[in-house]
Amino acid sequence: MANKDKVPELSGKEFTSFIKEGISLIDFYADWCMPCIMMEPIIDELSEKFKAKIKFAKINIEDHGELAQKFNIVSIPNFILFKNGEKVEQFIGSSSEEDFEKKLKKFV
Repeated sequence: MANKDKVPELSGKEFTSFIKEGISLIDFYADWCMPCIMMEPIIDELSEKFKAKIKFAKINIEDHGELAQKFNIVSIPNFILFKNGEKVEQFIGSSSEEDFEKKLKKFV
């Protein structure tokens, strides 16, 4: 699903080191989720706009159920923003690129 060149898909092992430093946005998704598919180009665009300030990555909840459970992911798409390894915000559901960009600007 993901354009791996723009927004990488993480394994469970890569997740902890990825979020450890700086600001990271993790997109929890599933291949069968239509709103997740609709959000993909928006997340790709935002990853370009914020590339100097926010790291973007994806986690497939089907492949990494333990992470979905750890962060209480019960509906998708679900986006969690981390700062230096700590969860600072969570966005649930789809939104426009403009709305999502406004939300992210509060943290950079």
